[in-house]
Amino acid sequence: MFNVDAVIGSLALEPVGEDSYRAGNVPSPGPVVYGGQLLAQSIAAGLAGQDGKAVKTLHTVFARAGRPGLPLDIAVQRLSSGRTMASSTVTISQNGKVVSQSTVLLSVDEPDFIRHVDSRPGLEPPKPGEPLDGGHGRPGAPGDWEASIVDAVDLNDPDAVGPAELDVWTRWPGAPGDRGTSQALVAFVTDGFSIGTAMRPHPGVGQALSHRTISTSVLSHTITFHEPVAAGDWLLLSTRVPYTGHGRGYGRGDIFAADGALVASYVQDSMIRAMAPAAAGSHRL
Repeated sequence: MFNVDAVIGSLALEPVGEDSYRAGNVPSPGPVVYGGQLLAQSIAAGLAGQDGKAVKTLHTVFARAGRPGLPLDIAVQRLSSGRTMASSTVTISQNGKVVSQSTVLLSVDEPDFIRHVDSRPGLEPPKPGEPLDGGHGRPGAPGDWEASIVDAVDLNDPDAVGPAELDVWTRWPGAPGDRGTSQALVAFVTDGFSIGTAMRPHPGVGQALSHRTISTSVLSHTITFHEPVAAGDWLLLSTRVPYTGHGRGYGRGDIFAADGALVASYVQDSMIRAMAPAAAGSHRL
């Protein structure tokens, strides 16, 4: 269970030089640094020194697994900085080896020229006191991330077969209200559902088998913010995986506010393949 204070702590980047930082890790449910943390830290690094701008799009390639017990080195290369838009490359490393590299596009809000917005009516967020369903849904301590999987889909059960789609309500109770932190927290949670969604149509395959008999990894992840998001409010992550094959999965999703308005979208490429017995636990790509 992720806690908002722990995640925000990982976003406290310690300056060690010009556009260079060091950061710690959130306690991870697995033996590697959680990919959502790297997304969130890349947003925080990309925003540093870019007052008045917000992240428009973050595109991240994961080069290798990070080790939770070691700090991360973060380097920012500023590619452009204009009046309305800016861009940077954020490289996160451990022991001199690249863990992830991101391109961060930032912009200011401009008046509408034209506008149309998708909506997703018909699904209601959990009500106060209502049990939270799904593997991530048990209430924890104050500030713990809350998620409720619609229809209580169990991604961990290899025998729970269904379509390659998933709807999840998510929020961070007690999250700060500033835009940059909200973007980082929302990016954090988009990392974790595409692989399990890709497994749903296939009997005998479930997320509980990852790193045991199935080798899985996120290869790249892109998130685009259309509107300001509030991480402390209920948001609906609607994930679809239209293609899985050749040891890879391709998932895409949209994020809707509680009123049904589209606020962000994301795309993820992943690796999903049988694990050779000798490779179990190695987490190599």
